[in-house]
Amino acid sequence: MDQDNNSEDESVGPSEDPYEEELPCLPPGLSDAEAMEMLWQVRAQRRQSSPDLPETVTRLTAPDGSLLYLVGTAHFSDSSKKDVAKTIRAVQPDVVVVELCQYRVSMLKMDENTLLKEAKDINLDKVQQAIKQNGVMSGLMQILLLKVSAHITEQLGMAPGGEFREAFKEAGRVPFCKFHLGDRPIPVTFKRAIAALSLWQKARLAWGLCFLSDPISKEDVEKCKQKDLLEQTMSEMIGEFPALHQTIVAERDIYLTHTLRQAARCVEAPPNAQKVPAVVVGVVGMGHVPGIERNWEKQLNIYEIMSVAPPSRFGQVLRTVMKGVVIGMLGYACYRAGGSLGRTLLSIPTVQSLLENLQLPPA
Repeated sequence: MDQDNNSEDESVGPSEDPYEEELPCLPPGLSDAEAMEMLWQVRAQRRQSSPDLPETVTRLTAPDGSLLYLVGTAHFSDSSKKDVAKTIRAVQPDVVVVELCQYRVSMLKMDENTLLKEAKDINLDKVQQAIKQNGVMSGLMQILLLKVSAHITEQLGMAPGGEFREAFKEAGRVPFCKFHLGDRPIPVTFKRAIAALSLWQKARLAWGLCFLSDPISKEDVEKCKQKDLLEQTMSEMIGEFPALHQTIVAERDIYLTHTLRQAARCVEAPPNAQKVPAVVVGVVGMGHVPGIERNWEKQLNIYEIMSVAPPSRFGQVLRTVMKGVVIGMLGYACYRAGGSLGRTLLSIPTVQSLLENLQLPPA
């Protein structure tokens, strides 16, 4: 996907590489099979056998000989975008896998200015959407984590996920290249993370997120190329909660390894559909690279990290109490100001949505 925003064009800088040129015009009269074979050969010519890649790239080999070039990035880094572009241009992959799930794919289609505005603006609609999608506790925790991202965005004047948009754009320029979302669905991650914490731990974590205000510079981001800035910020805050680190980082390492291995399988080459080793580029936060390396050759079971425990009895009681508090406040407002104000409050969509989201889940 081509971006109109100038910052996206400048992120990779000018290039005179041959594969930056447009695809050659196909001679008339070619069959589909002949056209596919020609484009396959064009890509093979552009693919570098011994590419000079950035230091942030780790190379892993699958049992069938397929290659994975794992690009470790910082989510708020211009140089990470350049690393991604350089790697994809050099290796001309069959598949690009990014650390996103279907719930965050919208950031690939937004321009930088829109994303910058969205990241800074955490409003009531976003709170309602998060609660409706993830439940009360997980939804509120998601909003607090968005606040961390918004804090970094405001400090740097840069929207998150630039390296993923760069990967999406560059993948579109490579013949036959597929683009995969490799991360675990974020509602599963949040629900498992919240379930791993006690009430006291949830309160302490929320307090730390609410009062995050340390200044961050672009130089700080580049220093964090050894570990993604957002994940480092989170790791410092959740260091005393090993269970939370397990769900947010370690479990996602396993899931990302699984999706990357699924992508790193032999592909069919024209004209006779011969199986050849695939070339894959993975784009993940630097904090996930060590875990993916550790898990690369292990037997993995992702089903156990995809399950979400049903709400505890305490959670059900807490929802009931919260709903009672809200209804009590509305009732008190009716008593103090008359029935007309109470009816007005109850007619507000925000209040109606909140009451709906606080209802007990079905048994």
